[in-house]
Formats: sequence, structure tokens, C-alpha cells
Amino acid sequence: MSEGWFSGLKNGLSRTTSRVTSGIAQAVAGRRLDKKALQALEETLITADLGVNTATKLISSLEAEKFDRDVTEEEVREHLAFRLKNILEPVAIPLRPQDENKPHVIMVVGVNGCGKTTTIGKLAKAYVEEGKSVVLAAGDTFRAAAVEQLKIWGERTGCPTVAKDTGSDAAGVAFEALELARTNGANVLLVDTAGRLQNREDLMAEVQKMIRVLRKLDKTAPHSCLLVLDATVGQNAHSQVDTFKKIAEVSGIVMTKLDGTARGGVLVALAEKHGLPIHAVGVGEGEDDLRPFDAKDFSEGLMGLSKEN
Repeated sequence: MSEGWFSGLKNGLSRTTSRVTSGIAQAVAGRRLDKKALQALEETLITADLGVNTATKLISSLEAEKFDRDVTEEEVREHLAFRLKNILEPVAIPLRPQDENKPHVIMVVGVNGCGKTTTIGKLAKAYVEEGKSVVLAAGDTFRAAAVEQLKIWGERTGCPTVAKDTGSDAAGVAFEALELARTNGANVLLVDTAGRLQNREDLMAEVQKMIRVLRKLDKTAPHSCLLVLDATVGQNAHSQVDTFKKIAEVSGIVMTKLDGTARGGVLVALAEKHGLPIHAVGVGEGEDDLRPFDAKDFSEGLMGLSKEN
């Protein structure tokens, strides 16, 4: 990962990092690593939304290695970063479309406002830069703004975009887009969907219909189902994972808006509880602010360490 992106990641995580590092500083300042210090450290990790189970595991490892010893803030941060990296490495899996799928169909789901359409645009840009041909499907026919937004991304990236009027059948859009992608020999088809809400059963059922219709053309589609999660929702992200796993075969997570919250630690809690691949993280609105998830860089960034550590 480039130094520039690592710097951007650190800046994006700054709210969460500030909460964690200030808590660590207060916990270990001027005292040995005793029970009181460990309790304060555990509370710090929980307030950053790492989750109770993850916080307990991290503090237990710290206690086992350094209990009743004089420690510095940096020692504690380095220890926690290393343990976090070990938790996150198994789920840090880039989303690589498979060449045998022509196209590799990626369906993108998530609640309203989580950043689905922007994520699709950024993924399209990245794939085009890799030399892949991409087709976009404006499957969020519920919101006119989402259709227009995806069209703009299509123009910006040079990707054909299949779109219909607001209120059109989303499954029909997905079907037509898959037909076009196959005709064009495209490598990737990115399918947008309307923001699902638990109290909107019609929208919940719609994504299942889209999957059924896609499978009339390709029985293995969609090959990936990305759940986009907004980091600012904190622990509520767990219920979103549970909900979307019921209606779609969620294969991985993209976490957006890490720059807008002090709850960035929820990504760690999600990794430990659900074990789903974390494909990418977003730390801003720029076209290049969505990058593949790197366990080491995220862990060191979260703990306020420099890239040399």
C-alpha cells in the first residue's frame, strides 16, 4: 500500500484513533499495567466499537504478556496493533473478478445512504484502470437520483450503463444489463440495488427477484454479493449483516465513511463475529478513497502508529 494511501487511511481513521490513543494514554500514564489500567484499556476499546468480545481478547493477551510491568503508551499500541492484525488478516481479501465468469456479476446491497452507488462507481474506475471492461446496471429504480448518479459514473469511467425510468422493474434492468455484458464480452457487471429497509418487505423481496432473474441467464450469478456498510452506524452494522444474509448470499463487505466517525473499530468486531471477507474500505469522497482492505495498515492506522512500525 502506498505511503499516500496509508496517510489517507490514518487521516480517515483519525477520529477513532484519537479516541483510542487518548484512552490508552490515560490508562497507562504513570502506573504499572495493573488491573485498573487493564480495565480502563478495555473500556477504551469498547467505546471505539471494537466490541466486548474483541476487547476482552485483546486485553487478555496484553495481560498475559505485560501484566504488572512498566509499559509505555507506544508498547501498548504496538501490542494491540499486532493482535488486531492477526484478527483481521484472515478476512482481508481483495475482490478479484474471476476470468472464467463472463461477466463476473457483482451485486451491491445495503441500506439507504450507506454509499452503494458511489462504491460501484469507484469499483468500476478501479477495474477499468486494471484493463477490465465493465457494465453498470442502475438497479436502484426506487430513486431517480441513484440512476442519474450511476449514469454520471458510467460516463466518467467509460462504462455502458443500463438504466430505466424511476419505478421500473429492477429485475428487468439487471437482466438487460447481463445480456449487454455478455454480448460485449465484458469482464464485470456491477449491479446497483435500492436501499433495503427491514420494514420495506417489497424492497427486500426485490433483490431476491433480481437474483432469480439473473440466474435465468447465468445460473451461477451473482458471483459476488457485496454488502456496503456505513461505519458511522457502529454496532448497528451487526444487525444489517444479519438482515442481508437472510435475503442474499452476502459474500463480502465494503466499509464506507470511516472518516466520519469515532466508531471505526466496528470493522474489527464485524470481522471477528461474522468472518465475512472485508474487501475494501472508504475514507473519503474522492475517486481514489476506496481501496482494498489491508489488515496491517488498518491496525497500525487505528493505533496511531507510523508506517515504519
